[in-house]
Amino acid sequence: MRLLASITLIMLAAAAMAQSSPGANTAVDQLIPWLLDEDQQLRGVPFSEVIFDTTGKKMLPFDASNPVDQRVAKAISAACDETIKKLNAPGSAIQHIDRINEVSSHFENSLRELLNATPGVHCAFPLTNDGKPQRSGYPDLRIVDIDSKRVFYIDPKLYAAAGRDSSFRTFYFEPKKTTNKVRDDAVHFIVGFAHERRGESSSRWKFTRWDLVDLSQFQVKLKAEFQGNNRDMYRAEAIVASSAK
Repeated sequence: MRLLASITLIMLAAAAMAQSSPGANTAVDQLIPWLLDEDQQLRGVPFSEVIFDTTGKKMLPFDASNPVDQRVAKAISAACDETIKKLNAPGSAIQHIDRINEVSSHFENSLRELLNATPGVHCAFPLTNDGKPQRSGYPDLRIVDIDSKRVFYIDPKLYAAAGRDSSFRTFYFEPKKTTNKVRDDAVHFIVGFAHERRGESSSRWKFTRWDLVDLSQFQVKLKAEFQGNNRDMYRAEAIVASSAK
């Protein structure tokens, strides 16, 4: 709830600033002063609060003393080992893919297949609030321990081993209502797969390690930005001149 309280305080402060400026009477007018003050951006926000405030669902911490959590972590670990072994093979489908961003779906598919072949657990692509399966967006996979019904979300991430300590953005979460995929109180995991940069030691993708990360203590920051797309930009009525046909 601290997240909503913080945003409320920020917006009230922005509104107060806007009231002192002539003509500042829209939501955008109230928001801009906050955006211009970088120190006011929300930093160090617990991801568990973001999940609860946007979905109403609790992020449960991984409990190393819980037999269910132990069992599921062991199943995920075995699936990760087998996935690296399978996808590192010279004949693997990923060895014909040039861009690492296009490789991630193969990791999702492999983990889902291997976990579904593990007795006692079920793994599927999570459904949205509309009841539809969706590959894009957080999280990528939903695991259920069949006996206890305890739910685990897992989101595979691929990263260059040399950039493990990089400060560049590698994770984002976009709050949505209809396409929200967090529908259970659950343990949330990231599983990070490190790879050598292609061409450094060979022409093949080579994944060297994996880490299963409990997100219950993960902190995120909010960075606001204004966005547009080509459809917005290249409108016929807005084009002033074009190249000769």
